[in-house]
Amino acid sequence: MNLVGVDIGGSHISAARVVFEEHTVKIDNFHEADVDTFGDVKSIIYAWAMVIQKAVGDLLDVRIGIAMPGPYDYQEGISLVKDQGKMASLYQLSVKNLLAESLDISPSRVGFTNDAEAFLAGESFAGAGRDFQNSIGITLGTGLGSAIKVYDVVKDAKLWTAPFRDGIAEDYLGTGWFRKHALDQFGIEISGAKDLISEGFDATVSHQIFEAFGRSLGEFLFPYLIRLHSEGVVLGGKISLAGDHYLPATQKYLHTMGYAVPINVSVLGERAALIGACLPFL
Repeated sequence: MNLVGVDIGGSHISAARVVFEEHTVKIDNFHEADVDTFGDVKSIIYAWAMVIQKAVGDLLDVRIGIAMPGPYDYQEGISLVKDQGKMASLYQLSVKNLLAESLDISPSRVGFTNDAEAFLAGESFAGAGRDFQNSIGITLGTGLGSAIKVYDVVKDAKLWTAPFRDGIAEDYLGTGWFRKHALDQFGIEISGAKDLISEGFDATVSHQIFEAFGRSLGEFLFPYLIRLHSEGVVLGGKISLAGDHYLPATQKYLHTMGYAVPINVSVLGERAALIGACLPFL
């Protein structure tokens, strides 16, 4: 059996062959592309299938594991994405069947996994989460992804809508918060966290914004770490790349609360979801 892992986002797709050898994983024949998911069904499916087919190449007896953001009926591969604009034309359609038809394979050879779940599963198998039996996976980017691992079971945690302060978690733990906080508190327009570490940016302002973000992350994580008896956190997403700037504040908060745990930044990057999406086939 040959495995191809796929990671699909709102505007991007990547796919590669995934080869498992005990507790090591090899990624081969990697392909990616930007995709306009505001389009019609035919154009979206065609664009996705083209990239997947390149990764499949001449492989026979292939299984395709796809990491996909929710909401989704992952068992049936049916899109429930409705109000985000992106992928709207796929609402209530079986993406599993559409892709299988486009790739000329049986739908039984295509599996879907929540993207945050796939991220944590991949990192737990071969990356930053290998040492944790119980852990929380968080992806920080445009939105907030979350998953929990308890022994060998990894599940989507859906914490992005969890009540937090005067809103929900995603209000404080994503790119939107950085833009809003910089404008409200300092009158500065930024595109996201990466601007704060760019050359020439005011280091004092940058430090204050990251300090506030890091504390928010710690405050958000604390009750879930306690409740789930988590041994550590695995952090991914674009904002995790600036972890050195805000994780000290996160750790300081958790230490003050008496529950300091390791927070490991992803070592697999985008490969984590490709690996995690294939694990259900093993």
